Amino acid sequence: MAERDRLRHRLDDGLAVLGLDLPDATRVRLIAYVELLARWNAAYNLTAVRDPGDMIARHLLDSLAIVPYVSGTTLADLGSGAGLPGIPLALVEPQRQVTLVDSNGKKARFLREAVRSLKLVNVRVVEGRVQDVPGQFDCVTSRAFATLADMLDWAGGLLAESGRWLAMKGKLADEEIAAVPAGFRVEQVVALDVPALVGERHLIVVRRA
Repeated sequence: MAERDRLRHRLDDGLAVLGLDLPDATRVRLIAYVELLARWNAAYNLTAVRDPGDMIARHLLDSLAIVPYVSGTTLADLGSGAGLPGIPLALVEPQRQVTLVDSNGKKARFLREAVRSLKLVNVRVVEGRVQDVPGQFDCVTSRAFATLADMLDWAGGLLAESGRWLAMKGKLADEEIAAVPAGFRVEQVVALDVPALVGERHLIVVRRA
């Protein structure tokens, strides 16, 4: 219980800094997700972050920092890995339909277990390449997954006509922004201030041109 209290304290402090007032039930499920990830990580090496307390800042709060920019009723999280940012975003907004995409078998297995264990009825898992995902989405997220040019070349067709692509990055590379392919435009670049996280974090918002 002491460990769970530590995690809850870190989460509550971070949410206060981000200005996110989440229901208690949602906070409990966010902590349950971190605990599940920590258990699986011991065997499956899903993330280099080992300490569940560090996962609060480096995974949960980092994902939740983009909540104000997420819109629409459908979201695809490409290269979802351990479910970031897709699972935290799905927990915060249960009315939004979220698709988690990853080609790695062990990561896809964890994602399916997280959906089952956390009873995420608004989430589905697609194990496969982003190029093969059907349909279009109001919002597409990607976290440290390839360059903007590659992502849009591979999966730009997934973005609905009026949708938003939210690319989460560390340091900003001007040449990467300049290389956005025809048919798309960078609408906004946001410096994210993630509580208790050391290092630069940026969000690049891309729309259809």
